[in-house]
Amino acid sequence: MYQENDDMLEVNDFDEDIHRREALIEEAKNIPATADWNEVMRQVNDLRRRWRRIHFWDSAYEEKLAEEFDSYIDAFYAKRNEIYQSAQKLKEDLIAQAKKTALSQEWNQATEEMNALMAQWKASGSAGKEKDDALWEQFNAARQEFFDRKHAYWTELKGKFENARQVKENLIEQAAALEDSEEWQKTSEKFRHLMDEWKAAGSAGRDHEDALWEKFNASRQKFYEKRNAHYEALHAEQAGHYEAKKKLVDQAKEIAELKEYTRENTKTMKDLGVEWKTIGSCGKEQEDQIWKEFRSIMDAYFDGLKQWNEQRHQQWCQRMQDARTRKLELIQNQKRQIQRMKEEMVGLLGQRAIDDMQDRIEEKEEFITKLEAEVADIDQTLSEQ
Repeated sequence: MYQENDDMLEVNDFDEDIHRREALIEEAKNIPATADWNEVMRQVNDLRRRWRRIHFWDSAYEEKLAEEFDSYIDAFYAKRNEIYQSAQKLKEDLIAQAKKTALSQEWNQATEEMNALMAQWKASGSAGKEKDDALWEQFNAARQEFFDRKHAYWTELKGKFENARQVKENLIEQAAALEDSEEWQKTSEKFRHLMDEWKAAGSAGRDHEDALWEKFNASRQKFYEKRNAHYEALHAEQAGHYEAKKKLVDQAKEIAELKEYTRENTKTMKDLGVEWKTIGSCGKEQEDQIWKEFRSIMDAYFDGLKQWNEQRHQQWCQRMQDARTRKLELIQNQKRQIQRMKEEMVGLLGQRAIDDMQDRIEEKEEFITKLEAEVADIDQTLSEQ
């Protein structure tokens, strides 16, 4: 009786699933053709999702329904691809026209053509997001090439003299903003770049060139006079810096030669490095020489400290490995004892004796668990090194 009911329920479920699939096929048939292709594909994807959720009973009729359903779905995708390909072909034609127009020197006519091509592009539809982006880059590059050439053409027509005058007036403003700067090297480099730009700008014409140069050069001379005075004072200061750093070199050398890598000596060496940075430069030539001497002493000390620490670390690792080995041996010993106790327990007669033996076995198993946790802690500690 129960089997018959189960069979009936299964038949009912199968019939219901068949009806659901047939209903989805009808929905697929009746999806309207619309200009909103995104809405069509949303409906198609929803149908496919609902179709996949229906249980498959492995029947020949279901296979037939699946083929029918797939034929409608494939038709929608084929239509979409047809639309994409049509849009792609149209956009490729527009790109070709844009590239040709980009070479024209009939600026007004070519501008109208470019604007007309842009209007056609906006109305051309989508060829799919991935291709749309690549096609747009090609189309826009052709447009940009044309408008860049057009801009350069009209700029050139304004006249070389007028352009040079505007460039040099801008350079004069930049030079005036720099004349009181005390960033000597950085500003010197900027003035060199400004001078290069001045020369590259060409002449501003007889009526303007001399007056423009007087303004520009006045800012340059003001800065260079202040810079020269600064470096004269700086050279005197750098001599004192050299003497101070020579003392630090002597202190570092004295500590390094001891080869005693105590915390106090290490702190002192680090403090010498910090103090070195506070002293200031000795000038490039002397700075490089004395820094190499100081650095070699510091490197020798800290290389020795590193080797000393590595030896200590290796010794610590060996101790950890030895402890691990002892614990593993103890684990194996405990396991052997447990096995022996289990064998002995077979011959015990009284329940009390058996319980006592079981308690002893559990104690050893707990001990093993504790040892295994300790071994795991050791392994974790070693892996983090």
